[in-house]
Amino acid sequence: MIFPVRSAARISVICLPTLVGVIFSATRYNSPVRGADNSIYNSPPSSAVPLTWSHDIAPILYKNCTACHHAGGAGPFSLITYADARHWGTQVVKVTQSRYMPPWLPEPGHGDFADVRRLSESDIASLRKWLDTGMPEGNTREAPKAPAYDPTWQLGKPDLILRQAEPFTLPAGGTDVFRNFILPYPLKEAHYIRAMEILPGAAQVVHHANVLIDRTAGFRRQHSSDWRQGIPGMEILLDAGNTFDPDSHFLFWKPDTPALIEPEGMPWRLDPGNDLILNIHLKPSGKPETIDAQIGLYFTDRPPTRQPMLLQLDRDDALDIPAGDKSFVVEDSLTLPVDVDALGVYPHAHYLGKDMQAWAILPNGQKRWLVWIRDWDIDRQSVYRYREPLQLPKGTVLHMRYLYDNSAANPRNPHDPPIRVRAGNRSEDEMAHLWLQVLPVHVSPGAPDPRLLLEEAWMRNRLRKTPGDRVSLYNLGAALTGEGRYAEARAVYQQDLRTHPDDSRTLTALGVALEGNGDWHQAMERFRDATQSSPSDPAACDARFNLARLEQEHELYPDAIRDFQSQLAACGEDAEAHSELGAAFAASGQSAAAVTQFQRALQLDPSDFTAHFNLGEIALNTGQFSEAIRHLEAATTGKPDSPEAHERLAQAYGSAGRAEDAIAQLRETVKLYPRSAQSHALLSQALDASGQAAEALFEAREAVKLDPTDPDGWNNLGVLEARAGHTDDARSDFEHALTIQPGHAQARANLARISQQH
Repeated sequence: MIFPVRSAARISVICLPTLVGVIFSATRYNSPVRGADNSIYNSPPSSAVPLTWSHDIAPILYKNCTACHHAGGAGPFSLITYADARHWGTQVVKVTQSRYMPPWLPEPGHGDFADVRRLSESDIASLRKWLDTGMPEGNTREAPKAPAYDPTWQLGKPDLILRQAEPFTLPAGGTDVFRNFILPYPLKEAHYIRAMEILPGAAQVVHHANVLIDRTAGFRRQHSSDWRQGIPGMEILLDAGNTFDPDSHFLFWKPDTPALIEPEGMPWRLDPGNDLILNIHLKPSGKPETIDAQIGLYFTDRPPTRQPMLLQLDRDDALDIPAGDKSFVVEDSLTLPVDVDALGVYPHAHYLGKDMQAWAILPNGQKRWLVWIRDWDIDRQSVYRYREPLQLPKGTVLHMRYLYDNSAANPRNPHDPPIRVRAGNRSEDEMAHLWLQVLPVHVSPGAPDPRLLLEEAWMRNRLRKTPGDRVSLYNLGAALTGEGRYAEARAVYQQDLRTHPDDSRTLTALGVALEGNGDWHQAMERFRDATQSSPSDPAACDARFNLARLEQEHELYPDAIRDFQSQLAACGEDAEAHSELGAAFAASGQSAAAVTQFQRALQLDPSDFTAHFNLGEIALNTGQFSEAIRHLEAATTGKPDSPEAHERLAQAYGSAGRAEDAIAQLRETVKLYPRSAQSHALLSQALDASGQAAEALFEAREAVKLDPTDPDGWNNLGVLEARAGHTDDARSDFEHALTIQPGHAQARANLARISQQH
């Protein structure tokens, strides 16, 4: 029996960056524009051939501008037609000459990025010349075909559209509003998401929007009576679920990136019972606005082949910027514990950010730029993906250095006169964040998940700056638990409990660490302590599940049945709890009650492994081989890495006369569990029964190598050696069996028989 453990493996910390709209400004750019060679463009290059919209300008606009600047797009006006371009021509030239548009902040040569949105010097000069020569249209037959944009979904009709439960009305005035809208995933099967598009509703008042995955639906359970209206607040905590699953993708909305397409091999997963949470920052516009957001999801049937992770450098703890200070600096660094490829970078600050640098120092001392933005502008921020993965070996030190300008000379300063500014979520507060998406590489087979090592390094770095930070302590403990370092995890959780002794989440996690360290009695006590909070608290529900599971594992079946039933009553329907309750009933001899629970589990989750596995075993034991095969095939499909499921399926196939199918399943068992003597022994028997004597002999030898104390294994090996004509080897095997178990009747009879024959 495989017993799942429920402990939040990680807490998602939602204190995310802010993203704002991209707009043209007609009044901000009066200084001359410098080219790459520092020369000043005072006039366009001369040419005898006039430039026209059809031949020269439309291709530039279609390639670089109209993705935002089309009807219904993020830009404030369209640039699709000649009339559009002529009407806005002066504005277009002003903002392109200043390089305010297209929005692209990184300095050339300080990070090799894909999809660079920087106009070439010749394109900028062409736009200027076209303006100066009267903006002629030219021969319309020379114009390229105008790009077409769907008025609703840029990527076409989604495979699934999620919509917030109820519209929300943003008041006309007041301060910034932070709201969390919960969008339950309604399907009964898991899907991999290759792309996502967000329609936030009333985009003009949306400062930014982030999408988070609640694997446990715990946030909705915490707000069971009012989640439909959206939950206020900017910072929320989400449990990651039963496994370390960071979902490290840049899932957010901003005007020039409403559609998010994941890189090849990196879709993310949604399971039945998951929720998406739209974490949205709204700014009142002077009149009431209705927010009615939708999220479009695009599926792929290809699971991920690469598992990235987001790392963060930050110095919010150091942000206390005096009024008038024009060069306030914060810095942070983080040493990588494993080899990674960096895939993308996302720097973030608010309106006082000025010069933002990030780089890596390799173990050999080489410096590699991650990004450098000399003139930060919150209105034009973005995620910057590298054109090719940036290789950063173990021991590389990541650095960030941000400079802030809180003087009156900063035209973006929201306060006039300047005031002291500290860290906070409001746009008039400040942040100092650098997100780096990395992909662990060069991972040895059987090594711990390298993302756990990255998580550990990240959390230790956070604790170095803020030693008592509870989220960092919890996530560090979770990473250590995932690495199997239970004693260290225990110490971390106990440190947090010294100041928060009744926290049910930490008590549950401590119980898991204690259990992993072999102290299951103490683990039970901590799980019981954790259940004393609100009965429907997600951590209390997990604690009660773990308590019942631990009771079941130690054959305290009446207690396990009681606590599983209590959990279902307090926490609602749960496929996993039903299937584990069924296992407790089965172990205590209540087969009919067990089947009822397993069937209910499959109604809630048709792929539930425990229910399929146990129903398969029950059918196998009662001679219902077709039924056993049906359930055990579902179990191996849902959990292909379970050697037990493959072994039981092999038994079902063998009982049904499907010898070759049985052998295939046993080969899979040996592949998954090569150190299991029993798996090799069973495969040997199946091969022998099908007449594959040589392979059967090989597997029997492997079995006794792995378990030389098994008398049955030596006896079976002797039989195969005798059939192969290896009389001396067979005699030695039977004698070995009798040395281990002198009363082994079969070995004694076989030894006598072979002695009589020779």
